[in-house]
Formats: sequence, C-alpha cells, structure tokens
Amino acid sequence: MAGEVKDIKDSDFQKLVLDSQEPVLVDFWATWCAPCRAIAPSVEALSTQYKGQVQFTKMNIDENQDTPQKYNIRSIPTLLLFKGGKVVEQIVGAVPKSRIEDAVKKSLI
Repeated sequence: MAGEVKDIKDSDFQKLVLDSQEPVLVDFWATWCAPCRAIAPSVEALSTQYKGQVQFTKMNIDENQDTPQKYNIRSIPTLLLFKGGKVVEQIVGAVPKSRIEDAVKKSLI
C-alpha cells in the first residue's frame, strides 16, 4: 500500500498528534506553495517506509489557522516532529529527503 499522509485539522490535532503513542510528523503546507509540493513525494515515501512506527500528517494552513499560529509557523513548508506531545524537531523549507529521514530516525530512539 502507498504511504498514508493523513490530512488533519485544528479540531483533531490534540487527538491525532499530541495524544499519539508514536511519533507524529506534521507537514504544514498550502496548495499555492511550490516548495511544499516539492517535498510532498519525500514525505509520502517516508510514510510508506516508516508505516507503523511514525504517523505522517499534513495540515493546510489556509484551512486551519489555530494550530499553525500556536506553533509559530511563519513560513512553509514547515515540518514539526512530535513525540510524547512535544515538538522534538523542526524543519523549515524544501529540504532533501535524507534530512527529513534523519529527523524521523532520531524520533524512534
């Protein structure tokens, strides 16, 4: 099965991210953002590779404004990696897949 990057909203952020028993990567993005589209295949590929170990989610900042504001998302794409309800890693900008994977691996330790 292909990767599963789940669309999340402000209303389910607490349950799906903060209360998760496993690490969760949140990709803050927007449809008009070219760098966001550029990293999407990497996030998708990693969601397949780490299925069952890390949850991969994305949040459209135009449709959901409370959560991005709470976490001071100033530019996109921004990836936040949560573990135990806390941010353990932040990646801003279109970065290589290896940079994202390094953060994911670190969250599993």
